[in-house]
Amino acid sequence: MGKRKFKTESKRLLDLMINSIYTHKEIFLRELISNASDAIDKLYYESMNKNITGLAREDFAIRITPDKEARTLTISDNGIGMSEEDLDKNLGVIARSGSLDFKENVEDADIDIIGQFGVGFYSAFMVADKVTVLSKAYGAEQAYSWESDGADGYTIEPAEKEGHGTDIILHMKESTAEEDYDIFLREYRIRGLVKKYSDYIRYPIRMMVEVPAPVEAEEDGQGDSKTPKMVMEDQTLNTMVPLWKRQKSELTDEDYNTFYKGKYYDTEDPARVIHTTVEGLSSFTALLYIPKKAPFNYYTREFEKGLQLYSSGVLIMDRCEDLLPDYFSFVKGLVDSQDLSLNISREMLQHDRQLKNIEKNISRKIRNELADFLKNDREGYEAFYESFGLQLKYGMYQDFGLHKGDLEDLVMYYSSSEKKMVTLAEYVEHMPEEQTHIYYAAGDSIEHIDRMPRTEALKEKGTEILYVTDDIDEFVFQTIGSYKEKTFLSVKQDDPAAEQDEAAKEALEKKEEEAKNLLAAIKESLGGKVSEVKLTDRLAEHPVCLTTKGGLSLEMERVLNAAPAGESIKAERVLEINADHEILEVLKAALAEDQEKLDTYARLLYDQALLIEGMPIDDPVRFSTEVCKLMK
Repeated sequence: MGKRKFKTESKRLLDLMINSIYTHKEIFLRELISNASDAIDKLYYESMNKNITGLAREDFAIRITPDKEARTLTISDNGIGMSEEDLDKNLGVIARSGSLDFKENVEDADIDIIGQFGVGFYSAFMVADKVTVLSKAYGAEQAYSWESDGADGYTIEPAEKEGHGTDIILHMKESTAEEDYDIFLREYRIRGLVKKYSDYIRYPIRMMVEVPAPVEAEEDGQGDSKTPKMVMEDQTLNTMVPLWKRQKSELTDEDYNTFYKGKYYDTEDPARVIHTTVEGLSSFTALLYIPKKAPFNYYTREFEKGLQLYSSGVLIMDRCEDLLPDYFSFVKGLVDSQDLSLNISREMLQHDRQLKNIEKNISRKIRNELADFLKNDREGYEAFYESFGLQLKYGMYQDFGLHKGDLEDLVMYYSSSEKKMVTLAEYVEHMPEEQTHIYYAAGDSIEHIDRMPRTEALKEKGTEILYVTDDIDEFVFQTIGSYKEKTFLSVKQDDPAAEQDEAAKEALEKKEEEAKNLLAAIKESLGGKVSEVKLTDRLAEHPVCLTTKGGLSLEMERVLNAAPAGESIKAERVLEINADHEILEVLKAALAEDQEKLDTYARLLYDQALLIEGMPIDDPVRFSTEVCKLMK
């Protein structure tokens, strides 16, 4: 029989299929196994629908047969098979799918058909220079052989085959320096690919494998006992039933934990497990794990987020980033959906509403699980938060606070009065009714923040303060602005709502008027390092502190200037001197008697304020020299 032409722009389109659609050549085995599974599904459905006897589910199987000498790899199934017309129609038209036709022609068929676009078969030509398809339709007497080198056409001829089903025989390409095709004939490689991509195909995938022969009870005294005799054994390569497709009532914590540690290489059990099935606009099953600790590279560019994506038990993407928002990137797990719209190949996923809907559902599940974690296992949650709290904060900062509502009840900060971590909701619950702000203090450690002048002054009044030690914290507070209508306010900022005793206010204004020339002289002595020098009555026992004007704090200045390509950024600094401290009289005396001494005092006070804030001083040598002079 003569060669038939492909019924589309064959050469150009086939080249596209082989060279552009698939990223990795190993995908071919996944595609052919999925097609074999579909063929068995069709026959199994037909047998139930038409009451065909003699066909039992346990009789169906897929077989892989590598032949190193002949350099062929055969994938066989005992499914519905194809007639001459089927071979011509399904394999003669690229991107036509018999599976899709079957699904469309069967109303309300409760059956998952994996291959729906008809290009998976042609992935075989990535590794084979010729493909032979030997198929016999169920109930037919005649088998047919389809053969093509993938160039411009194919042949279909009568053939001999026992039993119904299909054998796809790949005549492997010769290996080159750049590509090793022989590897796909090796047992360990085939095992690995089945485990990776097709472990949860619902029918057994079998292969004859070489194993050590059983040790005989009696030694015959011949041969090398250290070299075991090898025999061939028929083994099933896949597990068939995915853990996530089993009923939750059938599974134990140990089942979930063992699966997690084996699949994701963690030595500890997960902190939480989410196993959910959603039906609706997009139906899917998700098995998600919240780890206890962050992997060593979590906060680096090397970390790759994403969930595994399956379609009816077949791995489509090893890391689908679009299934998780960045702020939940620590979650590990997988999603299995039969409803996803797949573009030409199952490797290329359309970014459509279905995917976004799944991501939205998953995000809500994770958020609710974390809220429950916080509520019912506070100790466990705080341990989790130590590893991943920073990521939640980043989430609140991203996209101009768009995700605030999802995350604001999950973040925690150290409380000055509770001496432990508290949520924003707990802080607001503790607040006096008349308090309008959530007060916070930023620094490099809780111990350092606790000793800051402004912190101590507020604590003396009984005000609860949140101590924030991560670089992102102040940026988060400025981005989200408020929580439950309570605005965030740094202890280093002036409190517009603070009530001040009228007499105390008048006394401070009088002292500032009297010290007007002194304050101006100190500002001049500092040579533009500060935008203002003023007196304050909010420092308790401390002589001086450094605050800022505007939205940029000293901590934010430090973070921004530490950025690799950042420009030099300066916060508008204000030097505040305690109006009730004895140092004020010393400064007044210096102004009257010795301008040089006043300059020295001004620099020392400024450097003191920097050190109190945990900031580096401009000239440590000069500072040390001037301190020594004062000691003489």
